Amino acid sequence: MSDVKNGALGPYGLNGRVAVVTGGSSGVGAASVQRLAELGATVAIGYNSGRDRAEALAASLPGIGHLPLYLPMTDSGAIRAAAAEVEARLGRADVLVNSAGVTRAVQHADLEAMDDETFDRILVTNVRGPFSTIRAFAPLLKRSGDAVVVNISSLAAINGLGSSIAYCASKAALDTMTMSLARVLGPEIRVIGISPAGVDTQFVPGRSREAVLKQAALTPLKVVCQADDVALAVVAAVTHLRLTTGSTLLVDGGRHL
Repeated sequence: MSDVKNGALGPYGLNGRVAVVTGGSSGVGAASVQRLAELGATVAIGYNSGRDRAEALAASLPGIGHLPLYLPMTDSGAIRAAAAEVEARLGRADVLVNSAGVTRAVQHADLEAMDDETFDRILVTNVRGPFSTIRAFAPLLKRSGDAVVVNISSLAAINGLGSSIAYCASKAALDTMTMSLARVLGPEIRVIGISPAGVDTQFVPGRSREAVLKQAALTPLKVVCQADDVALAVVAAVTHLRLTTGSTLLVDGGRHL
């Protein structure tokens, strides 16, 4: 993002840039929206069922032109329509953060509890959805010439521990897709993954904050990961990690050790 060096926010500002964030109305997505807007970006806040949240967030952000955007991960036609809307209304896309995802808490040992419908929903939302989004926005991103895609993954992709086996598998697929797409989308687009562990959000249905605290206690840093910690890593990937692509970065307090 080198052509914003003369912007009001200095060499790492995003003045004049457009960022699209899927799952942008809550959790890690909303925190990323906030950070990107603070750096001067105009943000399209992707939502599925959280329209009211997206609209309220857009109204609260610094800057102007922020766009609540219907962007469901299970409908490729709607995703292409969202890309067309961004082009028509904002004229460009320089950053794409794939933060939308879904899971369901299912004990790994209870194979029968993981029904086909749940398994398919997790894979479609967490794997095909980001792919479809990247595919739809790729022409706009390439036109930028210095674009970044950030895929929000999970430590579960590496250690196989997570809310469900299907969720772990979906994030492992996302990490592999990050590598594959980095090869074919460069040099115009960098593709970077961010893998947190035990973020203090309501993402996992039924997970208590006590469970999150317990996970944090098992890490060397013993710090609970907040959504903003992940958002800061997203910003670093966009603005600072200029020679990084095809890699997935851990933001886990050392939990992998």
